Amino acid sequence: MNIDAAFDGGNIEIEKADSSADIRLLLRKDTNAEFLQWFNFRLSGVAGEDCVISITNAGKSSYTKGWESYQAVASYDLETWFRVPTSYDGTSLTIRHKPLHDAVEYAYFATYPHSRHRALIAAMQSRPGVGTRVIGETLQNRAMDLLEIGQGPLSLWFIARQHPGETQASWWMEGFLHRLCDPDDALARKLRDLGTFRVVPHMNPDGGVLGNLRTNAAGTNLNRMWKEPSLENSPEVFCVRAEMERTGVDFLLDVHGDEGLPYNFIAGPYGITGLAPHVLELNDRFCEALEIANPDFQNEHGYPTVPDGKADTRICTKYVASTFDCLAMTLEQPFKDSAITPDPVHGWSPERCRKLGASALDALAVVIGDLRHE
Repeated sequence: MNIDAAFDGGNIEIEKADSSADIRLLLRKDTNAEFLQWFNFRLSGVAGEDCVISITNAGKSSYTKGWESYQAVASYDLETWFRVPTSYDGTSLTIRHKPLHDAVEYAYFATYPHSRHRALIAAMQSRPGVGTRVIGETLQNRAMDLLEIGQGPLSLWFIARQHPGETQASWWMEGFLHRLCDPDDALARKLRDLGTFRVVPHMNPDGGVLGNLRTNAAGTNLNRMWKEPSLENSPEVFCVRAEMERTGVDFLLDVHGDEGLPYNFIAGPYGITGLAPHVLELNDRFCEALEIANPDFQNEHGYPTVPDGKADTRICTKYVASTFDCLAMTLEQPFKDSAITPDPVHGWSPERCRKLGASALDALAVVIGDLRHE
């Protein structure tokens, strides 16, 4: 029996592994930070054995509500991910599984390695009307890739993976980009004529490779650095914000995942003093349109509405909405299954993320004509 996490996105430490019936593991903290939640490891040599895998420090993790009604994901081929029986007793997260093959990989959510990000950039740049630029580098010298799509006057921004363990965001980006760049999709063509899409599919490649949940290589939570980013601890935000200042922003969607809530939902630009009234109306219209386009999305459950004047402008969408007086929203997806549209086998899955990403174009089409308010 072998347990391995020494790969892109890997995260686990071995406490005890003498028997497949009593494997005890530990979550490793984010690099240079205290966040503790993401896991991804491979178990080999246990085909046909009843494995009991306990993550014994799960009760000390950053978001313990994330373990309630949660089922871990597993894969034999790193393409198809399925849920496996998982329980949480307030201290340990226990996975029980009898693998069909010699090697199986387990993770908090379906993994998205950096090689797949690079392949996505390469595939998209070959589509008509798509350009790619490197707008900066991370602390570990990885490229910050920006895709530019379309030629319309509106500046439409989409970013994902500020929090690297929220791999749902990368799967969402696949669906979004494949539809947006499809020359045969009539709606995509129309939107590309109305706006120039500026897309950063991966805001935190260092954190993703390191197996972090929430931070970059410096231990910085990028989504709290938008007010005062620096090249020393948040170059990822620094270079993207500089590009936004150059191009302007008429619309922003920042794609994330939420540990605790089993729903897809939007956190809108509430709480910003002086924000143009029409922006909140556009937020509501976008959400209503997305719910119609894709029933995996809903408007009933989400974060509490931020009172006026209480917005934290260190957060990306709050900063962008207040700075550019535009519609800026955070999309959250579950690590668990979607409670309103459950799938007992796969839960919330890469394929469903991709479909939700594609549906974003339908919702954008409803508001795009009113993004600039005179």
